[in-house]
Amino acid sequence: MKNIFLKPLCLTLLGIFIMSCSKDDETASFQKENFMAEYLALSQFDEDVTNNVNLGDFEFGVEFTPKAKGIITSIIVQSPDANNELRVTFWDAETKTPIRTETVNVETADTQFTFSINELAVQKDKKYMITMNSDDWYRRSKTNNEAIVYPLEVGNLEINSYGYFNGSEQTYPNNFQTNYYAGDLSFDFERTE
Repeated sequence: MKNIFLKPLCLTLLGIFIMSCSKDDETASFQKENFMAEYLALSQFDEDVTNNVNLGDFEFGVEFTPKAKGIITSIIVQSPDANNELRVTFWDAETKTPIRTETVNVETADTQFTFSINELAVQKDKKYMITMNSDDWYRRSKTNNEAIVYPLEVGNLEINSYGYFNGSEQTYPNNFQTNYYAGDLSFDFERTE
């Protein structure tokens, strides 16, 4: 009599265990990634930093390519001066058109701020750019001012270049430099597949 009840109970428990294991595999989650620290270390642009305040407006940032499908969930900014209307733009790098613009309030100089945004879906192997428009920025370079070779692989992102446009217009950068980075603008990326 005991075997009659024990066998179905064991099969039921085995089924629950198998279902819970397969469910975990189907709903794999990925960690948020921010490229900035590793980008600065790989490029060695973390060796020399100069603060620039009120030196004319520029639209500047990095071109990047996700190596996996994902979402951008926040913007991270630091500036050597406060700016209550800092414009940040995500661009389709192929068409050079804005796909999202956010205005953020950098309340305090030399303080890193994280701003949550509505999820921005990005596609694998598609080139994008993130820029900000400001007259205040950190200029980062190697101590010997040597150029670097792009692209740089940083987690699930490839950083393709740094560029800028001189002016306050929302215009895709047309000058690209390899011996420095200006800004301190990044984002949190979360792989979805």
